[in-house]
Amino acid sequence: QVQLVESGGGLVQAGGSLRLSCAASGSIFSINTMAWYRQAPGKQRELVATITSGGSTNYADSVKGRFSISRDNAKNTVYLQMNSLNPEDTAVYYCNAEAITTARVWLHSWGQGTQVTVSS
Repeated sequence: QVQLVESGGGLVQAGGSLRLSCAASGSIFSINTMAWYRQAPGKQRELVATITSGGSTNYADSVKGRFSISRDNAKNTVYLQMNSLNPEDTAVYYCNAEAITTARVWLHSWGQGTQVTVSS
């Protein structure tokens, strides 16, 4: 079992910044790709950003130039730095990770989500 716990969400004014963290724990042997998704009320969950174990990143067009994903492999943690936030960024943000357990089982795990609210 691999657990993901997000933190860092909150209320921020338009134009402000937030930094989200997601720490993985459990019987982890290694983690490949980590990602951030978000889901706004009444909308589908959408991919925000991904980062591979080698550090390659990809971003949704809507956040390019504003968001930055990074990871600390020693801490099994992924971060999402969010700048120039606008109300359209309001959503629950979820962490996702592809992990191999110590039993050599491949898992695709999700965190519980953290709320980000951007006011006008």
